[in-house]
Amino acid sequence: MLPWAGVLGFLLLLIFLCVRVWVRKAKVPSSSGAQLVCKPSALAAYLESQCQALKSLCEASWPWRALPSLQTLASMMGPLDSRVHFVRTYLQLSDEGLVALDWAVGPAQQKRRQTSTICSTPVLLLVPNSFGKVTRNISKLCHVALLHGYHPVVFNRRGQNGCPLSTTALQPYGDPADLREAVRYIRSQCPGALLFAVGESTGAGLLFSYLGECGSSSHLTAAGCISPIFDPRGWFEAGCPWLWQQLLLMSQKVWLSRFATVLGEVLPLDRFFGGQSLRELEEVLFCQAQTWDLYWERNNPLRDVDEVAVPVLCICSQDDPMCGAPRDTLPFELFETNPYFFLVLTQGGGHCGFFKDSLGGAFWSHEVLLEFFHSTVDFLLTEDKPKGQAKKRGARPVLKVTQGRSGCRQESCCPHNTPDIYSWQRSYTH
Repeated sequence: MLPWAGVLGFLLLLIFLCVRVWVRKAKVPSSSGAQLVCKPSALAAYLESQCQALKSLCEASWPWRALPSLQTLASMMGPLDSRVHFVRTYLQLSDEGLVALDWAVGPAQQKRRQTSTICSTPVLLLVPNSFGKVTRNISKLCHVALLHGYHPVVFNRRGQNGCPLSTTALQPYGDPADLREAVRYIRSQCPGALLFAVGESTGAGLLFSYLGECGSSSHLTAAGCISPIFDPRGWFEAGCPWLWQQLLLMSQKVWLSRFATVLGEVLPLDRFFGGQSLRELEEVLFCQAQTWDLYWERNNPLRDVDEVAVPVLCICSQDDPMCGAPRDTLPFELFETNPYFFLVLTQGGGHCGFFKDSLGGAFWSHEVLLEFFHSTVDFLLTEDKPKGQAKKRGARPVLKVTQGRSGCRQESCCPHNTPDIYSWQRSYTH
């Protein structure tokens, strides 16, 4: 009964804090719509004219907009969408580790065991938060993506969301090596499909790292991020608000307790389970043979941001209870100077809680992302037509944007283009 009593106490405290915020904001008028921050370009102008969802944010007057913590809780810990089922593929990596790919299917398709080897429908790769839980936000996005003709697939890190831990190696915050191998596998299964990606919360950091390291060889058409954390080191060091930190600490300790026997041989888990901050837990897991400074030098998600070569839309709110004030946490200069990055900044929404009408309804952020992907493809095809570069059905459009920076990495520099180092038959399906 003790753990449930603690959770109940957290929820009661959350309700109390939400009521205080609601009372404080009750007399403050809220604006509709969202602010688009980006460098002026032809693509930016096209998106502003074509993405109608940007103009329809919060047109309905509903009281939950004044409760960012409650929106965040409903998004991150609410019930999953029961209409979405998953077919899991375990992918064995080059170092014998395992990651899991969960292919979303509707109720009528749940008995199918695997995707077709030749897939022409666009694939939406979802990178959840780094704390190992598939949220309501992710499951709802899978449902909406299915309705829009996408084939969603969720990337699960080593040991997370029921994926076995076959080695003692865990995935550092910003190391995209496992994600690269997952993308290679997806492309081998769906060679003619356009590939899009969405990162959620801390999962956006892994997506940023992948896009930066691979540059023009990422094989993505466009990407999106919901409530990304742009400065994870500062976030770990400053700590998120007490309530959220306690919930995340409890979640991490429960998750790692499953592997305590094997990881206890290589890590000081007594320090991990006794840790009182997220930074302490991160240091125990990844800083035994390196300093904190060196860890973030290698894992800062924006370390290669100038190499990103596909359009990226980031959706953030001004009342994010986990990240803090936008003026302190958002890199506005990045969006104002880099033509590949677009920021949608809303007044409300909390952290990943961009609900459209009610806490049990659809997410406005999902509509924006799917419209962004659709409009980006339309723009690329429109731009190529006058040049006589007609695209074959299912071919990936190529974005040509002048950055005013050093050129993107060459194709040969990305591990995507190295010879296959293992056989795809080594993956197996449950």
